[in-house]
Formats: sequence, structure tokens, C-alpha cells
Amino acid sequence: MRIGIIGGNGWIGGAVARAVVGTGLVPAESLALSCRSAPPGWLPEAQWTHDNQALADRSDVVILSVRPQDWPAIAVTAPGKLVVSVMAGVTHADISARLGTDRVVRALPNAAAEVGLSYTPWTATAAVTDADRETIRRLLGTFGGADELAAEGGIDYMTGLSGTGPAYPALLAVALMRDAVAHGLPPEVARRAVTAMFVGAGRLLEKYGENPEDTVAAFVDYRGVTAAGIEAMRAAGFDAVVAAGLAAALEKSLTLRT
Repeated sequence: MRIGIIGGNGWIGGAVARAVVGTGLVPAESLALSCRSAPPGWLPEAQWTHDNQALADRSDVVILSVRPQDWPAIAVTAPGKLVVSVMAGVTHADISARLGTDRVVRALPNAAAEVGLSYTPWTATAAVTDADRETIRRLLGTFGGADELAAEGGIDYMTGLSGTGPAYPALLAVALMRDAVAHGLPPEVARRAVTAMFVGAGRLLEKYGENPEDTVAAFVDYRGVTAAGIEAMRAAGFDAVVAAGLAAALEKSLTLRT
């Protein structure tokens, strides 16, 4: 299988390239990457190019990894080929019409792809075959977990949820750290304490596969210090604030189409 990544030197494109080679899905020689500047020097065995059309012509799977605002300038055709877009907001129909193929997948990895821990929802057009789906599962599995969604609209919502990667946990971490510092803790102690809490929580949830809702309920039922904190946060509108943030993110994701 020959894979081509348009935007291969970008954040997500580069993470995908390293993952597919690092996990052995394809050798570097079967990978083509386009970039607008000089080749960066990593994966020197791969084919680096400024010519997106040449990349598409030699590839079995074409990955579109450019910013949505740069999409209008991408003049490429890939008739009949399997095309995977990791762009937010750009629809199946737009991609299909531009590239001349009805085998289109929209996938939404996040920044954790860099460490093999992305969660990637994806959705496919009706022409994507079972064999294509197996290819997509293998591809996305090189940098984390993935789920196929039935409706394309789910991708737009997930852009503001899982697509944000570490951003929301980092936002909560900042609030916790600031409060700790306000109560006299040294900033570095606050940072280490909060970072360890987030890393530990993630590993526990992953290890036991527990529903986070059950975790919260267990602490609330214990009626201890943590329960007091949870109930105060909820009373102050924690859930409503999160919902408002996700609504704003969804609205923004829809504007990327224009």
C-alpha cells in the first residue's frame, strides 16, 4: 500500500507519517509527503515533494492534512482513489467533488496522535467498501483508538470534543494550579501535583475501562472531601459551562465550511 499525505510536515500529518512507518504499516519508501518548504530532514527515505498532484498519482490512499482555510488552494484530483481527510469542517461532498472520487473518509485525530494515543472518530461515504474500512482501521490504529460514526454530522460535533485533544484537560489543570498557587503553594509544586493527577486519572480510566460517570458517583457516595468539591462545582454551573463551550466549538466548526 502506498500512502500519500498532503501536508505531511504539519502537526497531524507528521504524526500520522511517523506512526504508519513506526508501527510497520508501510515502509518509509511507500510513503509520499508534500510540504511547501524544504524537506524537514526526518523520514529521509520517504518521498518528499512540492507537487500534490504527483503525490496523489503515485498513492493508493491520499490523506488530506491541511488547514481548512488552505483547502480552497489545493488543486488535486484523485479519481476513484480512497481519500482520507483530517480537515475540520470540510464535507464529504466538497472533497468528493474536488478530487473526483466517491471513496471519501473524514477522520478527526487529535494532537495525542503524536504519542500514539489519539482518539479518532471517522465517517465514510456510501462508496467506501469493506476492504477500505479495514484499511482505515489499520491506518487509524497506528496512532490510537478509533470509532466509525454513522452520520457525518457527528464529526462536526466531535471536532469540539475529542478533536481538541489535551486542550480542555489543560484548561481545567490551569484553573486547579491557579487556585493552588492562590492558597500559597509554589507554582512548580502545583504544576507537578496537577499533572500527576491528570496522568494518573487517565491511566486508571484506561486500565479498568470504568465509566467516568461511575467514578464520579463513587466519590460523591463516599461523602468525603472530594464529594464536597464536586457538589460545589456542579452547583456553580460546571456542567452548564462545559455545555456552553462545546456548543461554541460546534458552531465554530460549522463556519469552517465557508
